[in-house]
Amino acid sequence: MAMLNNAYEAPDNLQGSNVAAKRPIDLVHLASQTQGDKNLEIEILQLFARQARQSVREIAAGDAEKARIEAHKLMGSALAVGAVHVAEAAAKIGELGIDKSRLETVSSAVIEAENFICGLIR
Repeated sequence: MAMLNNAYEAPDNLQGSNVAAKRPIDLVHLASQTQGDKNLEIEILQLFARQARQSVREIAAGDAEKARIEAHKLMGSALAVGAVHVAEAAAKIGELGIDKSRLETVSSAVIEAENFICGLIR
């Protein structure tokens, strides 16, 4: 009987595995924002990619206050499309200010999101 019980136990390898959290864009969130309209999703993602790239340029070039404002803008647009990693990186700049490490983190997150978006559009 013990053997039968073991067969129905939940596997131990699921420890919080969340595919959406691993993707640069949470597609479930995006679909809920666009009511499942795939054409609208593509348009929004393309706009986000362009805006995010420009925001990183502004953050890198601006003074501390401009960087904070631009980071806040980037965070809001990232949350709207489900780019959680971008939003988290931008939030750190908004809270703690700009430095080389935080700029690299937000830049990497934006590049990762942009590459993911390019893969979706192809």
